[in-house]
Amino acid sequence: MQKETKSTTKNNPKLNKSNKPQNGKKKIKVFTKKKKAKTPESKLIQELQEKYDAIDLSAVTSFNDIPLSSQTMKGLKKGGYTKPTEIQLQTLKQSLKGEDILGAAQTGSGKTLAFLIPVLEILYCHQFTRTDGVGAVVITPTRELAYQIFEELRKIGEFHEFSAGLVIGGKDLKFERERMDQCNIIICTPGRLLQHMDENPLFTCDNMKVVVLDEADRILDMGFAETMNAIIANLPPIRQTLLFSATQTKSVKDLARLSLKDPSYVSVHDNKEFSTPTSLQQSYMVCELHEKISVLYSFIRNHLKAKSIIFFSSCKQTKYVYEIFCKLRPGLSLMALYGSLHQLKRMEIYQQFCNKTHAVLFATDLAARGLDFPNVNWVVQADCPEDAETYIHRVGRTARYHRGGESLLLLLPSEIAMVDELQKYKIPIEKIDINPDKLTNPVRKMEAYLAKDHELKDTAQRAFKSYFKAVYLMKNKKIFNVKILDTTAFAHSLGMAIAPRIRFLERLVRKDGLNVNDGEHKFIENPPQNKVIKFESDDEDSVPKTVTKSKVKQSTVTSTSTSKLGDDSDEDDDDDMLQIKRADHDIEMPENLEELTITGRKKNKPLTKAALAKKMLNKQIVPNKKITFDDDGEVIPDGTKQKQSGLAQEYENEDEGGINIEKAKAILREEDQYDKQLFKEKVKAKKREVKRKLKEQKKANKVDEDEGVDDFGSDDEEGSEPDLSWMPDPDKLYGPAADEEDYNLATYESEEEEEIAPPPQIKTKKRKSKQIDEDTSDKEKTKLKAKKKMKLDNVSALNVNEAEELAMMLLGK
Repeated sequence: MQKETKSTTKNNPKLNKSNKPQNGKKKIKVFTKKKKAKTPESKLIQELQEKYDAIDLSAVTSFNDIPLSSQTMKGLKKGGYTKPTEIQLQTLKQSLKGEDILGAAQTGSGKTLAFLIPVLEILYCHQFTRTDGVGAVVITPTRELAYQIFEELRKIGEFHEFSAGLVIGGKDLKFERERMDQCNIIICTPGRLLQHMDENPLFTCDNMKVVVLDEADRILDMGFAETMNAIIANLPPIRQTLLFSATQTKSVKDLARLSLKDPSYVSVHDNKEFSTPTSLQQSYMVCELHEKISVLYSFIRNHLKAKSIIFFSSCKQTKYVYEIFCKLRPGLSLMALYGSLHQLKRMEIYQQFCNKTHAVLFATDLAARGLDFPNVNWVVQADCPEDAETYIHRVGRTARYHRGGESLLLLLPSEIAMVDELQKYKIPIEKIDINPDKLTNPVRKMEAYLAKDHELKDTAQRAFKSYFKAVYLMKNKKIFNVKILDTTAFAHSLGMAIAPRIRFLERLVRKDGLNVNDGEHKFIENPPQNKVIKFESDDEDSVPKTVTKSKVKQSTVTSTSTSKLGDDSDEDDDDDMLQIKRADHDIEMPENLEELTITGRKKNKPLTKAALAKKMLNKQIVPNKKITFDDDGEVIPDGTKQKQSGLAQEYENEDEGGINIEKAKAILREEDQYDKQLFKEKVKAKKREVKRKLKEQKKANKVDEDEGVDDFGSDDEEGSEPDLSWMPDPDKLYGPAADEEDYNLATYESEEEEEIAPPPQIKTKKRKSKQIDEDTSDKEKTKLKAKKKMKLDNVSALNVNEAEELAMMLLGK
C-alpha cells in the first residue's frame, strides 16, 4: 500500500513536493489575507467615552481631533464640514460628557451642528434602535427653522441607523400620529409636539435622553410659556438639556422651569468688542412715516443686482406691500414670507428664495430667527424692531460664516432712542442720509391700482390698522408712541384717499382725555374747555366738526376731510347735510345747547348671530314667550305656566328657605280651581270646534245636492240612467223615426250581421258609412237611422268598440 502511494504521488504533478509540473512550468502560489476579527460595537463606544475627558481644545484643528463615531465623521465629511467653529469647539466636550449647556453665539456661527453632533453621539452610545422610541427632541420656534434643522440632520446623520421625524403644524397629522413611536429623533415646534403628547397614545418620552431648545430665548418667552410648561411636565426628569441662541436667556425662572443641573454657560461673543459680526456694515436712516414706502421702492430700484430681505412688524403689512410692489414691477423677483400663509406655500417660498441670486423677500420676524438664507446682501428693517435682541436676529440673516453683508434700519423721528439701546448691546451703527436725487414716489400709481381693485384696497386698509396695533403693543413706550403718529399722511402714502377708522385708538384718545386737531393732525394734551370749530382743506364748502355755545366767526368755510382717526367708512363719504353757506357772519348758538357734534354717516354693518343675541339680552327679551292680550289690552295670564291665585304669587315672591307644607297645600287647592275652570273651557272649545266642522260638512253636502251630480251619474245612486241631454237630437240629424216594422227589420238584420261579420274596426266602419251614403237607397237609409236610434237609446248596453264607433260618427257629422 505504501509503494502504491509513493508512485501515485510521483505521477501526480499537483502532489509533487517540488511543485514543478511535468511540463516544466512553475506553479504560482496565492496568498490571501486573513480577515481580522471585528471589534464589538460596545467596546468601540467604551473607547470613545474614555477619550472625552482627554479632549484638548487648544490642539483641535479639525473634527478628526475630536473622538466621534465613524458614522458621524463620514456624514461631516460628506457635508463639507472639516473644521469646527468656535461655538462647536467650546460646547462639544461638555455636551458629549452629558452636561447641560447654555450656548450663546453670534448669528451664522454654526450653532446647529453644535447640538446635532452631540445628539447623534449620545444616541449612538446608548445603541438606540427604531424599537426604542424617542431618544432626542429638538424644539424650535418656527416651522422653517425646524425644516432647516431636519435637512441638516439628514446630511450628517446619513450613515447612522436612527429614524428622524419632522413634526410641525400644517402637515398631515394622521401621517405623523401613526409613525411617532418609530422615530428616534424628533424635530418639532412646541404646539404640534404638545398636541401629540395630549392626543397620541403611541407617543411616549420615557426613554428620552436629550432635549434641545434652539432659539431658547424665543421659546421660553411669554408667547410659548404655557405650551412649554405643559411640554416640560411630560418630559422625564432625568435628561440632558441643551439651549442655544444668539441672545441667550439668563433668567433664573426659565432655568428652574427646565430643571437644569449645573449648566455650563458658553458665550462666544461676551468678550468680543461687538455682538454682531465684524463683517456686517450697519446703518440707520431717519424718515417720516409717510416716506417709508417711497424709500423702500427707491431702495429696490437702486439694488436690482442684490439679494435683500425687508422686515415688517405684521403679516398684513407684508402682504400688502408685496402685492402692491408686484403691480408696480420694480424689475426684480419679489417674494413674501409670513405666518398666515399655508405651510406648503411657506416651504416653497423658502426654497425659491434660497435658490435665487437676485431677489427681494418681504418677511415678518418669522424669518428673523435661525434661518440660513445663502448669499444675502442686504437686510432692511422697514419697521423698528421691538428691542435690541430682535434687531440682532434680523441682521443675522446676512454676513453669515464670515461673509460680508449690509443692514439698513428705518427709524421715525420719535424712535431715535432705539440707537442708544443698540449701542448698549455693543452694536455699531452709523447714520446715513437720503439722497433726494434717487428717491422715487410711487403713490400716484398705488392710488390708481387701489381705485381699480377693491380687494387690494381692503388689504391696504388692514395693513394700515395692523401697523398701529403693532406699534401700540410694543413694550417700550418711550420709543413707540402711537399717539403722535400722523394717520392721514400714512394712509395717503399707502395709496388710500381716506384714512380708515381705528377704533381702539379712538378709545385710547377718549380714555386719556385727548383731542384731535384736524388742521395739524396732532394729539393735543389738556384741551381747552371751550372747543372751537376746526377746518381742514382749502375747498369752498366745509362742515364744522364741533360747535360750542360760544360765538364763532368763520370767514371762509371749507369742506371737511378725514381727521387723523379716519372716517366711519372706507369709501368716500357724501357731504354732510348741514353746511354753512354764509361768510363773515356771527353765529348765535342757543343757550341751552351745551355741545353739538355733527358726525358722518355710519356704515351699515351686517347683523351677526352674536350681535343679535347680545341685543336680545340687553333688551331682556325672553325667546319663545307668547303673551296674549284681551280686547281691553290687558295681559291674559297663561294658566299652564303662571300662577293665578294671589296666595301663590305671594309665595313665589317670598325669600324664605324650605317648603311650607300647609301653605303649599292651600296654594294647590286654589290653583286646582283655576285648573278645573281652564279644563272646562278647553272642553267647551273642543266641542265648539267639532260642531263647527259638522256645520261646514253639512253645508258642503247641501251644495253638492243643489249643484247636482255629474253627467254620468254618481256612485251613490244605483240604477239611475245617465243624463244624455248634452247629446244632439237624432231626429234632427237623421230625420223622423221609422215604423215599428222597419225597426224590427233593422233589429233582425243587425243581429245577423253580429253573428256573421267580424268585430267592427273604426277605419272600415268609416269607409262603409261613406259608401252607404253614396250608393244605398232611401229605404236602406231609413233602416240605418232606425238602427242608430236604437243604439242611442241603449247606450249603456254598448261595448267599448261600439261606443267608440258611435263617438267617431258623431264627431264626423
